[in-house]
Amino acid sequence: MKGVVFNLLEEAVGRAFGPDTWDTLIEMSGVSGAYSSLGNYPDEEIEALVAAAGQALSLDRDAVLRWFGVNAMPILAELYPDFFRAPDARAFVEGVNDIIHSEVRKLYPGAACPHFRLQAHPSGDLVMDYLSTRNMCALAQGFVEGAAAWFGESVEFQHTSCTQHGAPHCTFQIAWGPAKSETARAA
Repeated sequence: MKGVVFNLLEEAVGRAFGPDTWDTLIEMSGVSGAYSSLGNYPDEEIEALVAAAGQALSLDRDAVLRWFGVNAMPILAELYPDFFRAPDARAFVEGVNDIIHSEVRKLYPGAACPHFRLQAHPSGDLVMDYLSTRNMCALAQGFVEGAAAWFGESVEFQHTSCTQHGAPHCTFQIAWGPAKSETARAA
């Protein structure tokens, strides 16, 4: 896992609960806590931090990962505003493979980004297959929900199949709703 993900988690935790909470999670998880954005770290370290956060907040792994995805989106928008020039959340999500992850690989060589297979559902919804060995589908859901919130839209997210239940990959069906308000999106 690239260090930038750890940095993003640290920032999200710090903004929501204060910097002392990050130090507590480091202590509880037993990880080093020193993460360079360009560094590579064992996946077990992010899992240990997620487990510590779950223990501290009485949440399961998926709830912590979803929280992280939602709360990371405003931070990502501040750090990488060019990624957020899409007209709406659906266009933003549809550009993840070709725009965002290709740029991530340029900025962070060796990044093992998940891949998303996208197709339109007959209903107009977006069907997304999440392909990753990390089994962090809840994080992907949080990112989608966070993107909808960032763009001031509503989203209905259905996790229709999951590797955690024996499926070969996770599949989501995503329905985008109208904007919640014209002022919801930050400038």
